[in-house]
Amino acid sequence: QVQLVESGGGLVQAGGSLRLSCAASGSTFSWFAMGWFRQAPGKEREVVAAISRSGSKTYYADSVKGRFTISRENAKNTVLLQTNSLKPEDTADYYCAASNAGSLSYTPQTGPEYNSWGQGTQVTVSS
Repeated sequence: QVQLVESGGGLVQAGGSLRLSCAASGSTFSWFAMGWFRQAPGKEREVVAAISRSGSKTYYADSVKGRFTISRENAKNTVLLQTNSLKPEDTADYYCAASNAGSLSYTPQTGPEYNSWGQGTQVTVSS
């Protein structure tokens, strides 16, 4: 398994930006597809974005498409989520996750496909 630690969350006004970072350790980072999920109070966890092992493929939830960008730096064992034009409805705990499912270009989009999770970082967007 891989250990994951998120950072970069915080309080931001609507329209602002945050850059979330997830540092991985304990295994070969490039073996894993990576994803960002979020869970708002009283709501189910949902996938936000995912990136394949190679970094060549990405997936975004419709709610964040055009505003969020996922990227990875395999040499630094890091996956990033750049969040722009934030809205109050983006308020949630954001979690980084790693998956060894699928091929090099596969982007896992469901929670059960992921086998390692970070502790989360809180994002609060004020109106």
